[in-house]
Amino acid sequence: MNSVKIRLSTIADVRDFVNIVAKSDIDVDLQSGRYIVDGKSIMGIFSLDLLSPITLTAQSDDTAELFAAIDRFIVKD
Repeated sequence: MNSVKIRLSTIADVRDFVNIVAKSDIDVDLQSGRYIVDGKSIMGIFSLDLLSPITLTAQSDDTAELFAAIDRFIVKD
């Protein structure tokens, strides 16, 4: 499992993010506070607090391609 922080600021960001991760075979979970939703569920994502960064957990060790595809959403420290 690999985790990163992401930020989805707009409706278009959420739509684009879901379109990208839906094409991947890797299961993706998003966590905001104590809530965890499927990262491929647009309705689930809209139930989270999108004002702060969200923790993305990819259920695979081979995440380089997925993380490259979602790079614009990853929060850089």
